[in-house]
Amino acid sequence: MTDAQIRGRGVATNAAGRFEAFTTERCADGWPEDDDLPPLRTELRDEVARSIITYNRSPDLPFDRSINPYRGCEHGCVYCFARPSHAYLGLSPGLDFETRLIARPNAAEVLRRELSSKSYKVVTVALGTNTDPYQPVEKTRSVTRDCLQVLSDFQHPVGIVTKGALIERDLDILSPMAAKGLVRVGISLTTLDAGLSRRMEPRAPSPRRRLAIIRRLTEAGVPVRVMTSPLIPGLTDHELEQLLEAGRDAGADAASWIMLRLPREVSELWQRWLADHEPARAEKVMSKLREMHGGRDYDPRWGHRMRGEGEYAALVAKRFTVAVKRLGLATRTPALRLDLFTRPPQAGDQLALF
Repeated sequence: MTDAQIRGRGVATNAAGRFEAFTTERCADGWPEDDDLPPLRTELRDEVARSIITYNRSPDLPFDRSINPYRGCEHGCVYCFARPSHAYLGLSPGLDFETRLIARPNAAEVLRRELSSKSYKVVTVALGTNTDPYQPVEKTRSVTRDCLQVLSDFQHPVGIVTKGALIERDLDILSPMAAKGLVRVGISLTTLDAGLSRRMEPRAPSPRRRLAIIRRLTEAGVPVRVMTSPLIPGLTDHELEQLLEAGRDAGADAASWIMLRLPREVSELWQRWLADHEPARAEKVMSKLREMHGGRDYDPRWGHRMRGEGEYAALVAKRFTVAVKRLGLATRTPALRLDLFTRPPQAGDQLALF
């Protein structure tokens, strides 16, 4: 893979997924290896969803159900904890994750059916917990917007996590929902260093643009949490207070933080990125992470995986607590309303006859 091909992408490798029984190598075909190979383009294919609401029982998460309109994410964040999920599709968590995407165009239709079930019990649903619902392909596919419209029709509460500017397009849906206490948004802010952001998150909005998103949402009445996630020891951890203050100044009323997580293939991808882009800091970053995870790159235990353990983790937690108190940011917010949930009349219902 040449530098020209991967320019603008988050990782430099496309190693096979852990479920692949074999790998293939390029065979000599008489052409030079690097003979004007085109840059990697994003490929998008459709998947017919049978269900769209995914349920979880993790005590680390503040929600028990979520919706993900897309598989893979074009933002290309090298640290993304969701990369290993691409291996279940027979694709690489590396470049495939950010270049070979899957859309679920019937998601809204399936969601409407699931919410219409008499057995469905309303609880706030999270939108975009695995991959970003407002990544660039959403501009033309509008799967997220269609799902959001269904949630609005049912007056169903929703929490959205994104770093994508496309969320501003949907303010015509979000503002009325916010006025009813039905929506809250979390905007991920990893660093204020534009150069670092460009290298770590090559196709995500810049730090300045994300602050503008917070401002636009809050001015439209949509409550926003600034998410300083992931916080990277030895690389971005010194920015914690600045990130929180910048989010507050942009209009956020709440904040949260999560330490960098390196599950499965993400660890190797991340360490290669460090060697290529931050070689002088690589040892410090990894030693701090291992210090928090009992000598391992990552410990997936519930209650531990999000923030780690030890003196350093405790120090970061203390800094966060002091900063949010000083800035007047909440860590817990009022629950979204459940009492407004209603099943709108469907085509074929008896009431449609009158």
